[in-house]
Amino acid sequence: MKPTLRPGLVTSFQYRVPAERTVPHLLPESPEFAVMPSVLATGYLVAIVEWTCIRVIDEHLDEGEQTLGVHVDLSHEAPTPPGDLLTVDAELTEVTGRQLTFAVEASDGAAVVCRGTHRRAVIDRDRFTGKLAARVNGRR
Repeated sequence: MKPTLRPGLVTSFQYRVPAERTVPHLLPESPEFAVMPSVLATGYLVAIVEWTCIRVIDEHLDEGEQTLGVHVDLSHEAPTPPGDLLTVDAELTEVTGRQLTFAVEASDGAAVVCRGTHRRAVIDRDRFTGKLAARVNGRR
């Protein structure tokens, strides 16, 4: 981690919601999801929030480091139809060792869509990949 990785880093990210990111498309094999309204799915909203947080800190990581999401505490307060522009604001609020905490809020022009916190852990990519391979190989 670079010394520039510290609380106060912020970004704003805009994402135009395509039809493929609505609830019926979340798990195509699920007939229960298929009949739900065509609004931004919470699962995709979480991914967009994670993407925004990654963008906050990406240039502040050392070579070979990346982050993985380890905790999400988000509301989903309003529906966002396809075609709407979602704006996600994220701020790095805490750095505790390799744990990074973000405050996030998203809106779509008509309403606040979500707010909450997200936590990511800084990992060494090669070390993580090695441990994962050992775990997968141990199952065979």
